[in-house]
Amino acid sequence: MARRSNHYDAAFEAFLRGVATPHVVVDEQRRALLEGASLKSMDFIVYSRGGRNLLVDVKGRRFPSGGPDGKTRWENWATEDDLVSLLEWEQVFGPDFRAMLVFAYHVVDDRCLEEFPEPFEFRRRTYAFYGVWADDYRNEMRSRSASWETVTVPSGTWRRLRTPIDQFL
Repeated sequence: MARRSNHYDAAFEAFLRGVATPHVVVDEQRRALLEGASLKSMDFIVYSRGGRNLLVDVKGRRFPSGGPDGKTRWENWATEDDLVSLLEWEQVFGPDFRAMLVFAYHVVDDRCLEEFPEPFEFRRRTYAFYGVWADDYRNEMRSRSASWETVTVPSGTWRRLRTPIDQFL
């Protein structure tokens, strides 16, 4: 396993290894140049047995998020650059590949475990992984912060779009 300082990426890689899914870890330290444009690299190329191969950008989030009011929030924000780059990579790789955001939720409150059918344990932390097609996300996204160039999907739409990652493998 590659050494990863980001525990969300490391957990996702361990999950892929655990379910014996072929994948490539992408060196994301440098942006790629494509026809003069700078593209953010995806995190993983995942070879799926059940359909098109996946170009994955992992987004790590804590669950639950939110303030002390106890409301559970499914954070699902990304940057506009995440979506633009992923969808451009999808065009480069061709029809056998599809771009996907994978939200890796670090479950920080054990009382929330019932929300996750198959939590994944890694290095004494609990995770749940949900995928959403990048083009579906783009079609439903709203601006979250113009200054940070971040976008999000409304919570009701998010519940409809997200799918446990094992269903894509």
